[in-house]
Amino acid sequence: MILNNQTAISQFILLGLPIPPEQKQLFYALFLAMYLTSVLGNLIIIILIHLDPHLHTPMYLFLSNLSFSDLCFSSVTIPKLLQNMQSQDTSITYAGCLTQMYFFMVFANMENVLLVVMAYDRYVAICFPLHYTRIMSPKLCVSLVVLSWVFTILYSMLHTLLLARLSFCEDNVIPHFFCDISVLLKLACSDTYINELMIFILGGLDIVIPFILIVVSYVQIVCSILKFSTTRGIAKVFSTCGSHLSVVSLFYGTIIGVYICPSANNSTVKEIVMALMYTVVTPMLNPFIYSLRNRDMKEALIRVLCKKLNLSNNYIDINITNVFLK
Repeated sequence: MILNNQTAISQFILLGLPIPPEQKQLFYALFLAMYLTSVLGNLIIIILIHLDPHLHTPMYLFLSNLSFSDLCFSSVTIPKLLQNMQSQDTSITYAGCLTQMYFFMVFANMENVLLVVMAYDRYVAICFPLHYTRIMSPKLCVSLVVLSWVFTILYSMLHTLLLARLSFCEDNVIPHFFCDISVLLKLACSDTYINELMIFILGGLDIVIPFILIVVSYVQIVCSILKFSTTRGIAKVFSTCGSHLSVVSLFYGTIIGVYICPSANNSTVKEIVMALMYTVVTPMLNPFIYSLRNRDMKEALIRVLCKKLNLSNNYIDINITNVFLK
């Protein structure tokens, strides 16, 4: 009976957001503005770090990778959401669904790992300032970034391949706006024990261990500055770490709420709202957090703009001179 009810699913239907039809255009404009803001903000950070030599440091190497990850993270789900909000056809192919899930996991986990790396960088900078340059050498920094990408790619590939072996029944409706692994497992007809076991073991470790490492890093930082720093020094340290702590709170607050401590009576609407928080809101806010709370980024922006303006003025002066010479 079970085998007879199984079909070769060629596509899924994304139900999207539970929005009344009369409010769809309003929410479309809102999400489009948020997505464009996220893309523009993260691109500006990447470009600034690339153009300004003062930002060629370990912390900003990690930040540029985080911005790239955020940019791609929101681009995995939001364009499809916006397309479905303007179309009657909300289907996504089976291959497209697995691809979306794979890249969603890659960039979500990349942000997770990078937040740990950035916490370690702050720990070394504050607790071992005299040895910072030696410890956070260019070779180590590049190695940490490369290993982070390799880990997230392999981790996501494992879960995608395990999901690809499952069979799906006739019910191909996904009550979400993107292909989330937890939703797809609920639609599967075949045994999902291995998938759930791997999610429980690897997924739990993938979120819990990085979170614990970040907490330990900041406990060490707090203990260090309370022992040796003045009130002014403490304020400066917290100002330096404030941006990272804000991003950590935003990211882990929603992720833990959805995947680690889900409520038994959580409705689909609540899960979608929480998913919107970490797929749309967090990538949009990160550039503001790192730019508004970061003096180096503000100074870099001013330097780059002044440099461009000076080049433009010089170009205009040359053209005016050439006109008069003629």
